[in-house]
Amino acid sequence: MNPMREALRQRITSGQTFWMAGAQDALSALLVDQSDFDGIFTTGFGISASLLGQPDMEVYTLTENVAAVNRIANVVHKPIFADADTGYGNAINVARTVREFEKAGVAAISIEDQLSPKRCPAAAAVMPVVSLQEGVARIKAAVDARVDPNFLIVARTDVLDPNEAIDRAGHYAQAGADLIQPISRTFKDYAGLLQLREASGRRLSLQLMQGLWMSQLSRSQIEAVAAFATYPIVTLMSTVHALQANLHALAQRRNGSVDELPSAQATMAQFKDIIGWQALEERQAYYENLA
Repeated sequence: MNPMREALRQRITSGQTFWMAGAQDALSALLVDQSDFDGIFTTGFGISASLLGQPDMEVYTLTENVAAVNRIANVVHKPIFADADTGYGNAINVARTVREFEKAGVAAISIEDQLSPKRCPAAAAVMPVVSLQEGVARIKAAVDARVDPNFLIVARTDVLDPNEAIDRAGHYAQAGADLIQPISRTFKDYAGLLQLREASGRRLSLQLMQGLWMSQLSRSQIEAVAAFATYPIVTLMSTVHALQANLHALAQRRNGSVDELPSAQATMAQFKDIIGWQALEERQAYYENLA
């Protein structure tokens, strides 16, 4: 068994909340890893944008997602919660998805009940979902496929009717889901989250995004219902905003100066420290001097 997964399960079982920030590539994950957050969430929304420059409509494949997550796992030390979308097919495909992410070293994955290819509910107008029977089959297949019992399965339901979401959450919990993840559009207030938590018998996984009502919850409210609390796209949106502002300023300036831009830049020394430049140089020098 993986000690990191075991520690994570023990932490959320004890009632603590695990706070994460999203990452779309190895560099953003490294920055999250070096921050005060507890772990890293590998956002499908961000990976699709970073890897392909395309919307989160399951355009990228399982192997592309796992490859991105594996690169992240190679450079971070904190637990990873991976967005596994719909599981990329039927129950058999979900089982393979679980095995691939588990081998990549992540501690938890989310599986949602949208039709494949999915559409991100934060951006899409409609999100067709599979039948309850198929949704349960996905979660049961995910639970059965994991090798490490501490590998966490988060069941996400994208149905918009609160009563149906609560009913599905109960079935997903019975199928073995460790946590339940609602979408912001389903419930309108904190009372709805409390009802979902109580009815399912599972703690929640919440995604906190700018402009959505869940981002207005207090820390005490979040920690009362959620085992996972995640800011999934803050690194992505911060990067986009900073790059657009600086590129616009430079394009208007068109001279040699790259100082005093709208968004401050890291210095070369700061960046080398972040990326581990000195440690790699020292390792290279060690091997060169062995002879």
